[in-house]
Amino acid sequence: MLELTKKILTKVSFDAHLFQKELNKALNWITSAEEIKKFKEWCIVEFGAKYPIIIKKAFALEVAK
Repeated sequence: MLELTKKILTKVSFDAHLFQKELNKALNWITSAEEIKKFKEWCIVEFGAKYPIIIKKAFALEVAK
């Protein structure tokens, strides 16, 4: 599921709203804390320059759950 999520985020990364929506959906699917950590690292590497605020907010909400 994580690999599919990465493909989807890559495909929708042209649009900030779609990216945010798909990132939030992905975080609802991922249950393992270790997978969330790896996913966050991947997101920062791949999209951190383009969407740092979206990524920061999404993962902050995940920690709050």
